[in-house]
Amino acid sequence: MTDTTAIRGRLLSFRRAPDGPGDAGSYRFIEDGLVLVKDGRIAAVGDYAGLRGRLPEGVAVEHHPDGLILPGFIDTHIHFPQTQVIASYGARLLDWLEKYTFIEEQRYADPAHAAAGAAFFLDELLRNGTTTAVAYGSVHPQSVDALFAEAERRGAGLIAGKVMMDRHAPAALTDTAESGYADSKALIARWHGHGRQRYAVTPRFAITSTEAQLEAAGALLREHAGVHMQTHLSENAEEIATVRRLFPAARDYTDVYDRFGLLGPTSLFGHCIHLSEAEMGRLSETGSVAVFCPTSNLFIGSGLFDRAALARADRPVRTALATDVGGGTSYSMLRTAGEAYKVLQLNRQNLPALAAFDLMTRGNAAALGLEAEIGALEPGRWADLVVLDPRATPAMRHRMTTVDGDLEEELFVLMTLGDDRAVAATYLRGRIAHRRVGW
Repeated sequence: MTDTTAIRGRLLSFRRAPDGPGDAGSYRFIEDGLVLVKDGRIAAVGDYAGLRGRLPEGVAVEHHPDGLILPGFIDTHIHFPQTQVIASYGARLLDWLEKYTFIEEQRYADPAHAAAGAAFFLDELLRNGTTTAVAYGSVHPQSVDALFAEAERRGAGLIAGKVMMDRHAPAALTDTAESGYADSKALIARWHGHGRQRYAVTPRFAITSTEAQLEAAGALLREHAGVHMQTHLSENAEEIATVRRLFPAARDYTDVYDRFGLLGPTSLFGHCIHLSEAEMGRLSETGSVAVFCPTSNLFIGSGLFDRAALARADRPVRTALATDVGGGTSYSMLRTAGEAYKVLQLNRQNLPALAAFDLMTRGNAAALGLEAEIGALEPGRWADLVVLDPRATPAMRHRMTTVDGDLEEELFVLMTLGDDRAVAATYLRGRIAHRRVGW
């Protein structure tokens, strides 16, 4: 029997990256729209008046007359074992790892702890309207098993991987080149393509992997077509100097990864703040993705992302947006977009509301190569949706009285003042996965 659901409200979905403010051709907005869902995927999208006749008998319509319905948010860089590291005081990147992160991640050797953490993690993502995430596990395979199992149980799709670290970390948190390869290979066999789950080969960063382990990571990518790769690149000046010392033969930090075949269109590099022109050129040539993590970069004091430099027309670098919890300070992609705006303002750049919401949805899906699956309200995509309430708080209600129907201004209010409270409901595969109390 076909499983059919229907969701009604104001619909917004992006067709392409906006050229700037006012680019109405970049999106589709329907004032009173309907999303018809069959077996978890979008079957039709359009005006309610035109589609209501296609509703099967007995199908109730979930109506959100005051909500703005978009594709579910996509977070392209987040650390699953760091939910209790978030809001840790007073350290720069390398000290922060030693003082907080490496201690916390050792707890994920316990499958019960990992399972409880996975339940909290998915709860928090969905409460913030995030329906897909690219997540780092700990070094322990059981952490990734727990995360994938919880996502599959809920019907969510994740990209995740076991961190590979064979040096410069506590003994209880290191693997070897051989065991990291074997554990990752087993996880790929167990989870990649299982339901909605996808795997990411995950060397934490060059400092914590030997050349042998980076070579093993490259071998995994060569052997398993379609898997992603995630790591960190050029986040912090001290980190870059350490990489230079550990890999003296490499031309630069990006070249360390390039030598082992880790660049490419399924490769995601967190931060990318302090890149040289040569590095940006190489990322562009390979189709690699630079992931902007604004709240983390501000909180840890790493620097300001240069979106304009990466977007240069003669050698554009693909970019994505992410929370980077727990260096990042919020699970909310709305908050993340608001901080991205501020970072770019400091760099004498700008992030229009249309561009921000495109990034959180269609843009991040395209960065992951998943634009045919998620990120747009289009037939055939998974019916992962977020319903936003632009009047969620007293301050937002007060501000919205001056908006007077201007969609872009409403979006800017949401990304500047919004957070988890502005998420009225979240859907996975057309089914409610979170509903705010009182909505």
